[in-house]
Amino acid sequence: MQNSPVNLKQQLQQLEKQLQNPLVYNNREELESVSREYNRLKNSLKNLEKLEEIKKKIIETEKLLSSESNQEMIKMAEEELNELRNKERILKKEINEEKEPTATLDKKNAIMEIRAGTGGEEAALFAAALFRMYSRFAEKKHWQTSLISSNRTDIGGLKEIIFEIKGTNAYSLLKNESGVHRVQRIPETEKSGRVHTSAASVVVLPKADPIDIKLNSEDLKMEFFRASGHGGQNVQKNATAIRITHLPTNLTVSCQDERSQTQNKERAFTILRSRLLAIEQEKRSKDLKEKRLSKIGSGDRSEKIRTYNYPQARITDHRVKKSWYNLEQILDGELNSIINELNL
Repeated sequence: MQNSPVNLKQQLQQLEKQLQNPLVYNNREELESVSREYNRLKNSLKNLEKLEEIKKKIIETEKLLSSESNQEMIKMAEEELNELRNKERILKKEINEEKEPTATLDKKNAIMEIRAGTGGEEAALFAAALFRMYSRFAEKKHWQTSLISSNRTDIGGLKEIIFEIKGTNAYSLLKNESGVHRVQRIPETEKSGRVHTSAASVVVLPKADPIDIKLNSEDLKMEFFRASGHGGQNVQKNATAIRITHLPTNLTVSCQDERSQTQNKERAFTILRSRLLAIEQEKRSKDLKEKRLSKIGSGDRSEKIRTYNYPQARITDHRVKKSWYNLEQILDGELNSIINELNL
């Protein structure tokens, strides 16, 4: 349903009721989510009302021009009409951009998932290097990172890690990092000096707010179990870990890193909502012509997007067919040159 001033006013009234609801008011995450949506819709309503007012003025000025004979008045009316039409064009562009599915998502925080692929322990060490690279990049941008879930190896590698990056346009800047990252280097355990190739996959999701994706209890299967690994006795003795299955899509999310069941449940819901939002966005985006597939690829997690060649200190992004020869600095978070190239 297309938004109109009447529809937006109805939505704003519903959100006002939610903001007055103690269940929302006492839930920080949901309160922030509802407040953001309220402010977004309020701005949209303001723009639509401005547009209607400008359209009325254009009609009035056109009527004046058709009946006016004084040349000086005609000139003034024409200038005013040009100015009104320019304002109308700018407002229409802003309103259309707000309607695009990607416009709202680009402003969201990012959920990043890194998983070791082919290459065993070497792939897990590479996954850890990628995690450090994105963490350092976030530090340089003065963004915040928070761990959601992780599965570490005995020698410091990562089989999997999921974390949130909170900052201005975080998802917009990082969304093109999704795909398979390949590394070519001599592992520390390699005695013959041969270069090995291994890989890790990166998935970047827009962090979904509760208002973006509504989860119905009848669509969810929740299982609680004892966590394994780090966390101390509390984690190991009590059923603090959680596994949530979204039955309509068969998506499954597990979380066990936190010491309480409530915290693990909250984080699992965050991942689930974000994955569902990404699926929904993918469906919406299939018909969008402006998807720059020829330049940056589809961002599919199965697509090989980048190679990190240690012997040559070179990083190559295969989508833009360009290489950088400052591997060490990039791995230390100096990602701006690559990210800017992908966002041209």
